[in-house]
Order: sequence, then structure tokens, then C-alpha cells
Amino acid sequence: MAEGIASKYLKEYLISSAGTIPEPVNPNAIKSMEEIGIDISNNQSKKIDSDMLNNFDLVITLCGDARDKCPVITSGEHIHWNISDPANFIGSFEEVGLKYSKVRDIIYNNIQLLKDKL
Repeated sequence: MAEGIASKYLKEYLISSAGTIPEPVNPNAIKSMEEIGIDISNNQSKKIDSDMLNNFDLVITLCGDARDKCPVITSGEHIHWNISDPANFIGSFEEVGLKYSKVRDIIYNNIQLLKDKL
């Protein structure tokens, strides 16, 4: 979700997303993003590459798992947004959808604040 939002609102920057364990994009994330007009259905999860990571000016981790498992960043700035991973949320179909929307909105707001600072 973060890559989709950042790619839309930070067009002048190279945006790349990776995870600690690459997986197919979660259908709930795709649906949540469709609600705000961003299509991430063709996005692919990528594995963190520590060499590539150290070439970025800014690295943002979104949840504790990513922060804890992310390789040591030796260059650039590292920001951590402590956002719960909605894939770990257990609830009814509607509750899960609401959790994804809530997380999406938190990411959106953080990216807008970041955009104002860049």
C-alpha cells in the first residue's frame, strides 16, 4: 500500500518497496487501495536487498517486524513508522476490510506529511 501511495504522490522520487518475506500482494490491500483510486493489483512483493538498500537516500520501515529484520542501514536516513501489519489482524470480513482501510489512511497521512518535508 505504501509503495502505491508514495508512487502516486511522490512522482519525482524513485519509490521501491520490499518485505522481509516476499509474498503475493494481499487481496485486502488491493481492495483497500481501489477504494482510493490506486491500482496495486500488478505490484509484486520484493525481497530486501541490503546492497540496494544502502543506495537509497531514505528508507522507511512500517512495522516492527520490518524494523527488526531489516539489514543494518549504513547510508541515508532511516525513518520508522510503527504501523501494525493488517495482514496479522484477525476478525470478520468487514473488520479486516476496515483494518486495511485504517492502515491505508495512516500510511497516506504519513506520506503527505513526508511530502511536505521533502
